Amino acid sequence: MFQIRWIWKNMDGVKGQYIWSMIFTVTASVTAIANSGFVSYIVDNFISGSEAGQVLQPLASLIPVLIAMVLVHIVRMLLYYFSIILTEHSSQKMVVTIRKRLFENILGEEMRFFQRYRTGDLMTRFTGDLDMCRHAVSYIFRNLLNNILVFLAAFIYLMTISWQLTLVAVALMPLILVIRSIFSKKVRPLYTQLREKLSDLNTTAQENIEGNRVVKAFAREEHEIQKFEEKNNEFKDINLKASFAWLKCWPLLEVVSQSLNITVGLVGGIFTILGYITVGEMGGFITLIWALSDPMRMLGMLFNDIERFITSSNKVIELFYSRPTIATRPDAYQLESPIKGNIEFRDVSFDYDGKPALEHINLNIRAGETVAVMGATGTGKTTLLNLIPRFYDVKKGSILIDGVDVRFYSMSDLRHVIGMATQDVFLFSDTVEGNIAYGNLELPFEEVKQFAQMADAHNFIEKMSEQYDTVVGERGVGLSGGQRQRIALARALAVKPSILILDDTTSAVDMETEKYIQEQLRNLDFICTKLIVAQRVSSVKDADKIVVLHGNTVAEMGTHEELVQKGGYYSEIYAMQSEGV
Repeated sequence: MFQIRWIWKNMDGVKGQYIWSMIFTVTASVTAIANSGFVSYIVDNFISGSEAGQVLQPLASLIPVLIAMVLVHIVRMLLYYFSIILTEHSSQKMVVTIRKRLFENILGEEMRFFQRYRTGDLMTRFTGDLDMCRHAVSYIFRNLLNNILVFLAAFIYLMTISWQLTLVAVALMPLILVIRSIFSKKVRPLYTQLREKLSDLNTTAQENIEGNRVVKAFAREEHEIQKFEEKNNEFKDINLKASFAWLKCWPLLEVVSQSLNITVGLVGGIFTILGYITVGEMGGFITLIWALSDPMRMLGMLFNDIERFITSSNKVIELFYSRPTIATRPDAYQLESPIKGNIEFRDVSFDYDGKPALEHINLNIRAGETVAVMGATGTGKTTLLNLIPRFYDVKKGSILIDGVDVRFYSMSDLRHVIGMATQDVFLFSDTVEGNIAYGNLELPFEEVKQFAQMADAHNFIEKMSEQYDTVVGERGVGLSGGQRQRIALARALAVKPSILILDDTTSAVDMETEKYIQEQLRNLDFICTKLIVAQRVSSVKDADKIVVLHGNTVAEMGTHEELVQKGGYYSEIYAMQSEGV
């Protein structure tokens, strides 16, 4: 089974522990038959005698037998105890290894990946599905081995007592296998549905927690509660359906396994009366019948868990082996010195799932220039900028930085020289200082303050309860939109990028603040090529070059004065905004 091979592959470092745990389990399983032998010996030699009229042995000789029984039981329990400790340790180590790999995979994925997978679904794989894999290692496999070995050891031992009675006891085994096969066919699709419903439930909860402001703003609490209740009930229904599918099989398994006691009692009594076996052997047989019936009962429950494990592990494996199509080439160009920041778009085209977003884009941007990008909604402004750090790859054409195609740079090298700040700001649950220095954790505090001042964030930060040590809430909850944007701008500047991408970064700040920020950007103490997406003419009029996108391509390009005189889209926007002043 591939899932088990995958689990074993990810147990490097703890395979030895796991093997020892299985050895302890095997040894403990084999010793399970010892008590039956002791019982047979005691009954035949101290109670009934092996033959009629035999003199019983002295009571004193019974003590060593009883001590041996106790010692064997203690050894068996200790073996199980250490087996459990080792399996728990190795399973937790395995989970840490897999979870780390999953997290690395997710961080390395491209933007399309996050459009395809919902956050709630990913979190379900990280938690419930992965925990089911741990449960398989720590419980299912160990107990499966234990029950199989106990059954085999008991079977072999009982065959030495009476092969006829043993075969009678296991005659119902084929029926167990048939029931299990029927159950497996019915329940596996149900567990797949159960897993999907749990993902839907987690996604709904995650969206409402993250979007609580919107819910409150539109007073949609009742609607969201009803939607969550529907998802909750759907999860409950499929859970019950899967449980009932198991419960339909469970009584049959119980009846079959428990019928062994009746069968053995009836047939064994007849064999004892007829003299085929002694009373002691019959007592040992009865004592050990649990080793045949319990594994039958447990195997049913373990098969149930195995079906759940297969469903969950498949989800984890899908994420585990996921690879991005946008990645660093083996022959990637290695940066030996900081890039200058020359950018060239050569006949660039791009589409989203066959729908054109950009077509035949040609731009030449010199190092240190400020280039503004404008255009109506949906013309591809953000997409154009996202192609530079390779959040997406071009479909046709190429983008060059300092004469090298971006696809030939190391992903890490490329993105280290690019600073980005967007309108949709994400701040981590960290201090203000930690958020600003996110791209360079070694950044001195004085420089953190310097970049905060450049982004006009220093003044409001100083007024916060603990200033730069203030912990902002998740996604910057508690800060205004303008404050979040200014911290994000400071974060982008703090890496001293060769290329700075600002996507509507000042949309939530006032005109005076915007003017101050623009002045700071013009007077950076390091060479930086700036690309700015904005809707305000005031944000772009001082740019060295203004690019207007329309119809998925470049419709206009030039300076503020040139485009105003041209009388196109930019001129119309300028006239509209000038009238509103």
